[in-house]
Amino acid sequence: MEIRHATPEDFDLAFDYIEKLWTYNTYDKSVIKKVYKEVLDNENDFAFFLFDEGKPVGFCHGTFFNTFWLSGQTCYVSSIITNQEVRKKGYGRKLMDYAKELAEARNCNAIVLDSGMPREEAHQFYEIYGFKKCAYCFELKLH
Repeated sequence: MEIRHATPEDFDLAFDYIEKLWTYNTYDKSVIKKVYKEVLDNENDFAFFLFDEGKPVGFCHGTFFNTFWLSGQTCYVSSIITNQEVRKKGYGRKLMDYAKELAEARNCNAIVLDSGMPREEAHQFYEIYGFKKCAYCFELKLH
């Protein structure tokens, strides 16, 4: 298995994962491409893929920020997804382990994430990994 940091050339692959993760959204590919470039250019963001035998099996994206809530540097994992056909084979753990390594290297106090209510299988994974339910997530769309 190989972790590979995302590059501009990987956009189509990343976009495919983004669409699979949030199937209830409609995406303007040109807008997402701009966001993707901004993520790659921002030193506080990360995006990477997991490959097995040369084939992509997962994607993860997140950001680092300071928060009073967790008393300092925090890692927010905003996207983590593995291919449907290879779930429960340890790929999600590999992605999360690498995100954790990045967070530890930045001296983060915690990793946080949110997950859509219907994603019960993902919730089980997070709890097995060691995450605790600690909040509800709310959104207020502005556009």
